Amino acid sequence: MAHNKEALKEGCYGDDVREHILEFAANGGYEAIPEDERETWFTRFKFWGLFHQRDGQESYFMMRLTNASGVLEPGQLRTVGEVAREYANGPVANPEFGNGWIDLTTRQSVQLHWLKLEDVPGIWDKLESAGVHSRSAGGDTMRNISGCPLHGKAEEFVEAGPLLERFEEELRTDDALANMPRKFNISVSGCTVGCAQDSLNDIGFEPATKEIDGEVVRGFNVRIGGGLGGRQPRAATPLDVFVRPENAYEVGRGFVELYHDYGDRQNRSKNRARFFAEDWGMAKIRETLQAEYVEFEMHTAGEDVREEYTYNAGKPVEAGQHDHVGVGDQKDGRNYVGLSVPVGRLPAEDAIELAALADEYGSGEVRLTRRQNPVIVDVADADLEGLLAEPLLETYPAEPSPFERGAMACTGTEFCSIALTETKARMARMLRWFNENVELPDDVGTIKMHYSGCTADCGQAMTADIGLQGMRARKNGEMVEAFDIGVGGGVGEDPSFIDWVQQRVPADEAPGAIRTLLEAYAAHRADGQSFREWVDATAEEQLVEFCTPEETDFEAPYMADAKQSWYPFAEGDSAAAPAADDSAAPSDD
Repeated sequence: MAHNKEALKEGCYGDDVREHILEFAANGGYEAIPEDERETWFTRFKFWGLFHQRDGQESYFMMRLTNASGVLEPGQLRTVGEVAREYANGPVANPEFGNGWIDLTTRQSVQLHWLKLEDVPGIWDKLESAGVHSRSAGGDTMRNISGCPLHGKAEEFVEAGPLLERFEEELRTDDALANMPRKFNISVSGCTVGCAQDSLNDIGFEPATKEIDGEVVRGFNVRIGGGLGGRQPRAATPLDVFVRPENAYEVGRGFVELYHDYGDRQNRSKNRARFFAEDWGMAKIRETLQAEYVEFEMHTAGEDVREEYTYNAGKPVEAGQHDHVGVGDQKDGRNYVGLSVPVGRLPAEDAIELAALADEYGSGEVRLTRRQNPVIVDVADADLEGLLAEPLLETYPAEPSPFERGAMACTGTEFCSIALTETKARMARMLRWFNENVELPDDVGTIKMHYSGCTADCGQAMTADIGLQGMRARKNGEMVEAFDIGVGGGVGEDPSFIDWVQQRVPADEAPGAIRTLLEAYAAHRADGQSFREWVDATAEEQLVEFCTPEETDFEAPYMADAKQSWYPFAEGDSAAAPAADDSAAPSDD
């Protein structure tokens, strides 16, 4: 029997949903949706990037936008910022970030919060006039496609842009494939840095070479079945397929169709593509692709370049590019400038100012990364000094502290009903505390610290130097927000997921635990050793001992009520217990 989510999607999903959203908006918004039909319509709305916010925030929606591989063309960021300024205002300002802001996501996209359904037509009109849309940004469908954010700008081993464009323009627009068994993530890396993190995607294309008919050809190897959630992380498995760039689209489309046709629609806790890949195995998937979906004869895998991957790979900074923060070279002789936006949240006015700087100093184009940061591209040498001296770059620097540079955080209890802890405001405060209270060796350029409010791991805690996942614990007879703390994660050639060294640490004791751990790293590391290398070389019992929870002068907000945090939910007791399954508005993992 199909899961009840399939019944909710039945009869109306994909493109057809848009007209219903417009109709509800025209007839009163949230109140126009019959109460007994709201769960059905909220499930359907997600395809258009529209998520009803959590219990206690009735009538407010989050909208997720989609822009393949993080490309925001000239004028688009300004438009998004203007929409946020006009429409994304809640009833009470966030105590850390105020009101009217945008969230940058881990899939190189943007989320807007506190929207009213009756405003959606106007929001769409403004966004779509600039070429920005929300179609296929959520729900059981192909999500925003990840790619090298600097494709077409920086040097690439194999050109990724044409493949990314075909996936966006031909595959994701096909309404016949709108209703997938679950969400489906696609990525393409054309560089040797590995910045699309193909190992974490349902299907990933990564650069490789293959000798074919006596000629060494550059193309892509294919991996399938990667993902992080539910404390069941899985690195994508090689499919043993190499494709020329001109044939890659057909293989990508073929696997999407295969999963659409054969994927499990019954058990939603076990029907992501990573479980499908484990169930079928690579040989059966490859044979079925060849027999039913791909018309040309596929080649076996070629020689990859994964040993060169440096992006969040746990290597020392001098080994190569580990993120897109800072000034870098473009292949045309100009520069890109990546800024650090800790936890990915930009006030609308700052987003608009950032767009203005992109116009003044670059081409107006902005690229978004998988680490929740923006990159200004096409900056001439003569304009570089002026850009770096702009006041906005004091807030979002190109040379941030190691903690700010490595920080990521999911949505948390602020909007997500499955989260157990507040994330973004707490992480912002912790970063300031670490800057003031932890001294790192001069050659340590970053500590990747990722914070997820629950085990769904939208904040990618499993791939961090130090990963935090929200939990609850009892302290002094009271239930409080807490973390599980893990160490040693990262991607690169051989993805490594964190090992848990402390569990259910009260939120006011966690900064102290992390400080003692980092002090031990500074004291005991070998010369030049990265944090991940040090973790790999250190016994587990020592890591546990080093990571000792303790109270400090850190003021931990939102401790006592793990389901309300700062936000003024409905009057009375705490909001309802976490909703089942995927009914929340999570980060775009």
